[in-house]
Amino acid sequence: MAPNEQTAKKPSRIQLRNRSKILEAALDVFSTHGYRGSTLDQIAEAAGLSKPNILYYFDGKEEIFVTLLGSLVDQWIEPLRQIDPDGEPLEEIRRYVARKVQMSKDMERESRLFANEILQGAPRIGEHLSGDLQELFTRTTGILAAWMDQGKIARVDPEHLLYSIWATTQHYADFRSQIDMLSGHGKIDSADAFLDQLYVKLLTP
Repeated sequence: MAPNEQTAKKPSRIQLRNRSKILEAALDVFSTHGYRGSTLDQIAEAAGLSKPNILYYFDGKEEIFVTLLGSLVDQWIEPLRQIDPDGEPLEEIRRYVARKVQMSKDMERESRLFANEILQGAPRIGEHLSGDLQELFTRTTGILAAWMDQGKIARVDPEHLLYSIWATTQHYADFRSQIDMLSGHGKIDSADAFLDQLYVKLLTP
């Protein structure tokens, strides 16, 4: 392909902007109504574009959803990649928990989108779970088990430890409205200190 043909096929700034608007609008719609309860009409209205315009960029609702989930999984598992097997174990775990809490603060919609997909049996994200996430999960539990064998952290089930961290941190995003009703707005701001204390006490040898 000639250079000028490659340039001609490169998306314009307007196309990139519209695609971004569609995905941002879809994130709002899907995180509020779930996949089944969302429609292209809702996404078009939220994006301020016509339905035919939406279909110019995406083949349909499922392609939009899968595109969102694909980018979300990459963001969601990045903190696992940052765990350093040669670092100080307790500090590595504390930093991981802190990153997950921060994601719950900053990515409430994304967390709900991910949770809704998992609750449905992960029909559109299964390959990601059995691929990248599975590989990182196995790597991380191996790191945790090695630290336990070396006596650097207390011995617990490494898989349940990860599940516990995910449950305690992502709760603040997925159940934000419940927390706000029970404790008032801003309660999530004290989650860092509580969870830090929780896991330090659990894992100190």
